[in-house]
Amino acid sequence: MPRCYWIDTSGCQMNERDSETLAGICEGIGLSPCDDPADAEVAILNTCAVREKPQEKVYSRLGELRKLGGPHGGPLIVVTGCVAQIDADELRRRGADIVVGPRCYDMLQSALEERLSGCAFIEGGDRPVAECLPAARASKLKAFVNIIYGCDNFCAYCIVPYARGREQSRRPEDIIAEVRDVVTSGCRDVTLLGQNVNSYGHDLPEPVSFAALMRQADAVEGLDRLRFTTSHPKDMTQDLIETMASLPSACEHLHLPIQAGSDAVLEAMGRGYTYAHFRSLIEAAREAMPRMSVTTDVMVGFPGETEEDFEATLRAFEEIRFDQAFMFKYNDRPGTRAATMEPKVSNAEKQRRLLKLVALQNATSRVINVATEGEVFEVLVEEADPKSAGKVRGRTRQNKLMIFPGEESLIGELVNVRAVKGFLWGWTGERV
Repeated sequence: MPRCYWIDTSGCQMNERDSETLAGICEGIGLSPCDDPADAEVAILNTCAVREKPQEKVYSRLGELRKLGGPHGGPLIVVTGCVAQIDADELRRRGADIVVGPRCYDMLQSALEERLSGCAFIEGGDRPVAECLPAARASKLKAFVNIIYGCDNFCAYCIVPYARGREQSRRPEDIIAEVRDVVTSGCRDVTLLGQNVNSYGHDLPEPVSFAALMRQADAVEGLDRLRFTTSHPKDMTQDLIETMASLPSACEHLHLPIQAGSDAVLEAMGRGYTYAHFRSLIEAAREAMPRMSVTTDVMVGFPGETEEDFEATLRAFEEIRFDQAFMFKYNDRPGTRAATMEPKVSNAEKQRRLLKLVALQNATSRVINVATEGEVFEVLVEEADPKSAGKVRGRTRQNKLMIFPGEESLIGELVNVRAVKGFLWGWTGERV
């Protein structure tokens, strides 16, 4: 049996991209990917600490991995990601063999080769992120390209600045070289990635704006689609909106986290903007790009959130009409300012508010997609539809799913598809 590795990834797109690097490191020492951790010589848990449940899942999976036998007598267990950065001692106590924080992945290869046990590679957030590490890309058609690491915002509820460190922008020439490399390899859809892409470039010896970086990326020959995530409303600029509208490759999709519709809650969170400012950004983006889809993140039950505050969030969702939203209940993250804030909202009340908001957003998503039945969208065909023989599926420039009749030979192609029937998640359609 070949020597294998297995990776379980939780959390955001940053972790998805990091898992490609972790896979590249494993393959660089002769390991092949496998689907079952019982077959693996190395099992990696790439973890998320943004919310409580994903962090709890880490310890559950760690316990499961420790019980495995398999051809190697149980895998060498590696824990990476944000939980590795903030909870290394507990991970070692519970049986992790190697613990590696997000800024120390350049140390992983030597640790694996030497089969170190019980050693943590955790350093302060100011350690520069290692560049030029190998990557085994998860997709040949779509790629994440990191442009900035870390976050300097320190929102009251967020563990990310403590887990991923302070902001560190990559050199624009390195970013563009990576974009050019993935496009040359067949990639058609590139997402520029960061915890706050709008902060890009301010820390470089010669500052470069994110809008300027977008223009450089758009100029890469052969790039069909250019996206980015995530933006922070306080740093979003009119220049960036106008740049998006002017670039042929820039997709008509904006993910902009609102987090709350109440100015009082936004201030308590330390978000640095008001609801009126947030709404003005969405209006400007939709005016510049009429087919723009807008998605967001929001939490309910932040400490001190009143019923009046929650009603303000509901009104915001009714007014803005997001295409989709990622909606969560607030949970204390130890070490954040919000963890000590009072009064707390009961879990039952948080659940009630969440269900009410989800129902509102789901209805809005369906109405928006039904209203665009009959319109034609450009679709990047990504795969055969796993649920329907003779059909394929892909994403529009608005980052919505389209399923339509087609042969697998269409995979990798850009085709025009008419939306026939709208659903919560997107459309079924027919090729034009």
